[in-house]
Amino acid sequence: MPISVKALQKTGPDQPYRVARIELRDPRPDDVLIDIKAAGICHSDIHTIRNEWGEAHFPLTVGHEIAGVVEAVGSDVTEYKVGDRVGVGCLVNSCGECEECQAGQQQNCTNGSVGTYNSKDVDGTITQGGYAEKVVVNKNFVLSIPDALDFDVAAPLLCAGITTYSPLATWDVQVGQKVAVLGLGGLGHMGVQIAAAKGADVTVLSRTLKKEAEARELGAARTLATTDENFFSEHRGEFDMILNTISASIPVDQCMSLLKPRGVMAVVGLPPEKQELSFASVIMGRKALAGSNIGGIPETQEMLDFCAEHGFGAKIEKVSVHEVDDAYDRVVAGDVKFRCVIDTATFADAEVTAE
Repeated sequence: MPISVKALQKTGPDQPYRVARIELRDPRPDDVLIDIKAAGICHSDIHTIRNEWGEAHFPLTVGHEIAGVVEAVGSDVTEYKVGDRVGVGCLVNSCGECEECQAGQQQNCTNGSVGTYNSKDVDGTITQGGYAEKVVVNKNFVLSIPDALDFDVAAPLLCAGITTYSPLATWDVQVGQKVAVLGLGGLGHMGVQIAAAKGADVTVLSRTLKKEAEARELGAARTLATTDENFFSEHRGEFDMILNTISASIPVDQCMSLLKPRGVMAVVGLPPEKQELSFASVIMGRKALAGSNIGGIPETQEMLDFCAEHGFGAKIEKVSVHEVDDAYDRVVAGDVKFRCVIDTATFADAEVTAE
């Protein structure tokens, strides 16, 4: 039978969050019920709930950076048991049969993957995300969280971690290569840590040097200000890879000029405006401009194990269920170092304001 839980819910893009009771779908034999211990706040949550990416399905609970403990498993589940430490990212299902799914690239499912929230679930209902006490997920989309990672620093890895890990792994960043991370926010701070752990010589590119100390603590060798008068001419042809994490307009051609021949700029930020590009900036030097969006389930597990092995997670600020609206404004203003995570234990004392 369906499970009733407390959750943060919005009834419209301009409405405040309220604590409501929502019903999770009836668990199936191949499902896992997870008691959520921490839920990361991703900028995607904000875009979705504010209708900036189209009309959302209200009332809605978002959140796709979920860390918790297995509370129950279906009769067909042998991979997990009650008490296991687990996580859930941006996907909760896919067809499992297409070429992409068979290759472990479920995020590219050609028949349409199922998002953790705001998507049509297997029973026809709209998926509800991790700003809640519990979640029901198909076993194939549950990840194991290593003991070395606390829940609160692990939660953002399920989106921010895999979003930055995937391009660094895809283009096989090697020891000694020069990697520039464009932007030092929720995504960029993960990119710096991962690239440094891979042995790269990491440079942060930012408009100013005000985050230089934080960048160094995360593993960057230096920080450069892109607004310096001679920045692009002085650093022309310097980097093997640029990981572009910012969701704002950039001078694409000038940024491409920073790459060595055969270098790549991997884009994981999504600016709302179209960006201008001259093909010459790609053709000359046989450079590549590529996009990347999270990763499949096997690669996400690989990322979690990598972060645990190298002893780092996300750098976070914890907020209660009553502070999420304010946290959204801070995220948009760039006033968070570097991810906000909801302490779901605060649901216990939160009064339900709507039924």
